[in-house]
Amino acid sequence: MSTVSLRKMFNKKELPSLLHNLAYQFNIAIDVELVDGTKLISIGEQTAKNRYPIEVSGEIIGWVVGGEQATLLATLLSFLAKQEAEKKVLAKELLERYQEIDLFEDISTQLTTSLDTRQIAQLVLQELRQLIESSAGMILLLSPDATAFEIIAEFGVFFDHSQPEPGKGIIGNIVQSNRAELINDVQADPRLEKQKNVSAMICVPLRAKERVLGAIAIGNPKTDSYKAEHLKLVSIFASQSAIAIDKALLYEQSTQVALQAKAQTEKLQQALHELQLAQTQLIQSEKMSSLGQLIAGVAHEINNPVNFICGNLRYVAQYSQDLLHLLEKYQKFLPVAPPELESELDNIDLEFIIQDLPKLLDSMKLGTSRIVEIVQSLKNFSRHDEAEMKAVNIHDGIDGTLMILHHRLKADVRRPAIEIVKDYAKLPLIECYPGQLNQVFMNILANAIDALEENMENSRFRSSLQSLTPNPQITIRTKLLDQQWVVIRIADNGPGMKEEVIHRIYDPFFTTKDIGKGTGLGMAISYQIIVDKHGGILKCRSQLGEGTDFWIQIPLNCALVDATEEQNSASVSQTHTTELSHTPDTDGFIPSTTPMLKPTDLLISHTQLIQRLSQHSPDMEGTSPDQIYQMFQRYPISLRLYATLLSWFCCSTPNQIRH
Repeated sequence: MSTVSLRKMFNKKELPSLLHNLAYQFNIAIDVELVDGTKLISIGEQTAKNRYPIEVSGEIIGWVVGGEQATLLATLLSFLAKQEAEKKVLAKELLERYQEIDLFEDISTQLTTSLDTRQIAQLVLQELRQLIESSAGMILLLSPDATAFEIIAEFGVFFDHSQPEPGKGIIGNIVQSNRAELINDVQADPRLEKQKNVSAMICVPLRAKERVLGAIAIGNPKTDSYKAEHLKLVSIFASQSAIAIDKALLYEQSTQVALQAKAQTEKLQQALHELQLAQTQLIQSEKMSSLGQLIAGVAHEINNPVNFICGNLRYVAQYSQDLLHLLEKYQKFLPVAPPELESELDNIDLEFIIQDLPKLLDSMKLGTSRIVEIVQSLKNFSRHDEAEMKAVNIHDGIDGTLMILHHRLKADVRRPAIEIVKDYAKLPLIECYPGQLNQVFMNILANAIDALEENMENSRFRSSLQSLTPNPQITIRTKLLDQQWVVIRIADNGPGMKEEVIHRIYDPFFTTKDIGKGTGLGMAISYQIIVDKHGGILKCRSQLGEGTDFWIQIPLNCALVDATEEQNSASVSQTHTTELSHTPDTDGFIPSTTPMLKPTDLLISHTQLIQRLSQHSPDMEGTSPDQIYQMFQRYPISLRLYATLLSWFCCSTPNQIRH
């Protein structure tokens, strides 16, 4: 069927009018007919019967009937028909181009909204499959080192049991040459290495920013299936796909960088955790070493004279009894004393001495026994062998700690005495680090006393509520749990704590006390001793106005726990870096979490340290470095801690810090 309709041409008013004018000018008569003889127009009386064809691209679409001059009109109509055909071809091309633009705009929108390379590739192949008849297709990505292809999307079967390789076969060579190709006879191509299930194919490299990302290929089992417009269409798809895939790859790379940054952050958090452990170990060793040496020295110095007094009191009592007995015998033999002796007996009140001397000796025995108990408590607390594990009675450590804190439990002008309620269960000897456990008891009991004193101090300013303030009391309970654990609970009836405070009490340098009254390291050290050193559990329950209750749970034999930890050191180290849940258990206790120290905490601690020093030296701002160092020398623990903090920022790895 002709692409141009002669009837439609004559439906336009201009053409019949033009023919009438020409026929009049040439003084000729003509008839214009279709191929089937249908007459479209007749001008004048026709005398000649010559037929001249109207042709378009070699195809006759009508006839001009008339004399010899009618051939001019046939030529004119052929030229007009050719123009009409060209207009149709141009209109068709414009329509196809518009459809392509509309199609690629839609595809481009879909591609730019996705950041998944496989999703992008699958979308492109689906659109190509609908536009170009193909039995197989695939999109390949070139590896970063350009040594292998990865198929990220495909349909049909392009290869039987293998996939292309860079620089080998048809696809490998096309990618290497970076030129799109249309091959309508694959089996005749000399580059064919492996069996393919297609006879015709189009392969276009994916280019983005002057580099080849991979290739897109489609195939058909029939030879000569594709034309140049198909290659052009696939090339347009390839350019759009390359841009989208390149963007997706950049996004994937940024995601990988973000993951690496996150991993690095976790390493830094682990390093900070190691730093805080180093700090707490430093403070613990300094404090326990200084305190232990002091207490042990005092106990040793007191022990010798006390032993001397205790040892001689027995003989003094015996000698005094012998002398009193001798005096009684003298009185029997000499009932009447000489006047000089009688006057002396009246002056010394002999009868009172005879009655009071045994009582005095008994009180001296009681006093020396009390001193012996204190010395023994000091020895138990100091524990020269605190670095070694040994079997001890846990109650001795608690009682020794209470003995040391006895001066703080007594009543004074500001408050009544703090009552200690003991509820001890019958416990076996426990394999543990006794000196370190005593430090935990000291920290928790000292904090309880501080809280009770603060509560009593505040009640003095609330006269209307003073009668409602309970008497200060600390309750200590022990029990055996499941024949494997020992539980020590230390509770007070003080003001209590908020839940957000409970979550932070184990953080190094966190304290609710005023500057100069607390370092914020006591509970962090306690956490390390109970959880890390003994493999136990430390948790707390507290409410405002209802006091605080600490739960200390340690195994009967910590040596077995240490052996287990050595065998599972890797898993234990990972456990330390994971924060535990803050959810209270069935009894309302909130478990302790791994103490963490943030970089801002270091700066805050540095500021607080300088403020503490400023209290001892008001001219701190104008103090020279040498003078600051002299201040630190007066407080060696602060000096060691400060040096450790500074060395962290100077050394490349945390292992350079000596614990």
